[in-house]
Amino acid sequence: MAADIRSFGTLSDGRAVQAVRLQRGELTAVVLTRGAVLQDLRLAGTPYSLTLGSDVVAAYEGPLAYFGAIVGPVANRIGGATAVIAGRRYDFPANEGAVLLHGGAHGTQAQLWEIVEAEEHRLVLRLALEDGAQGFPGNREITAEYALTAGFELTLTLSATSDAPTLMGLANHSYWNLDGSADYAGHRLRVAADRYLPVTDEGLPTGEARPVTGAFDLRGGRSLDLSEGFDHCFCLARSPRALTPVAELIGAKGVRMVMETTEPGLQVYDGRGVNSGAYPGHAGQPYGPFAGLALEAQRWPDAPNHPGFPSVTLAPGGRYEQVTRWQFERVEAG
Repeated sequence: MAADIRSFGTLSDGRAVQAVRLQRGELTAVVLTRGAVLQDLRLAGTPYSLTLGSDVVAAYEGPLAYFGAIVGPVANRIGGATAVIAGRRYDFPANEGAVLLHGGAHGTQAQLWEIVEAEEHRLVLRLALEDGAQGFPGNREITAEYALTAGFELTLTLSATSDAPTLMGLANHSYWNLDGSADYAGHRLRVAADRYLPVTDEGLPTGEARPVTGAFDLRGGRSLDLSEGFDHCFCLARSPRALTPVAELIGAKGVRMVMETTEPGLQVYDGRGVNSGAYPGHAGQPYGPFAGLALEAQRWPDAPNHPGFPSVTLAPGGRYEQVTRWQFERVEAG
């Protein structure tokens, strides 16, 4: 069967955004063509969305620019907004002080993606980026496939090619709140990482991969109280690998999410800066700080400036690929 495709509204430049509803088993997902955003995700029997989002298209041109989006072409931060690619220095338009964040103000999250295939439980979107867009070399083609692969699973496959040496490191930037509450306090988070990357005041990694201790030791799971101060990459591996369980999040109301990925890093951001302003979230009220927890599977941040980090270089003739899967179930609360 074909997917349910509807109008989601019109951007400020007049272009139309579509919303594609996918359904299979216990899950219903809504994906937008703007930013390839995972706008809504519902588990049958749970009367609220498990991810933050809005029904107002203008919100995604404003404070919800990253919410649920595919961010890139290089997720996270590049220090000095500069990198050397194939022996040549490239300067990018900084958008966080002197830092390039999530590919810049006009990164993949701000683009209108094309629907390639749309079925009842599977959607493929395509984005073409021209050579020089946001300062990155290469004519690049990116695809994002969202698929409800079982009754309780959502799988995201990201791939990319380029006709010139470039950088590529995408991430889904969904915020999760499994209780439908004003904040995620009381959620229990487990991350299978024994090291993390400490950061400077600019949010850039220092270059050290430090053993996890205290609030950062999430290997056995920790009940979150919003004091942890997370905006760090947890080191899962030294390079991409087979699809592997890496994180578990359990809400106080008994919804459990297990996250698997092929990526070597997981950025955990506590959402302290969340503020949707006047735009309502799914429950009809604006979002405030800590409304959702971001768990972003990705390569390690500022990789072009740290030779020992997993590479984000994409060569012509090569292929970038990432697979991330979320599994949901209801467990006994408490």
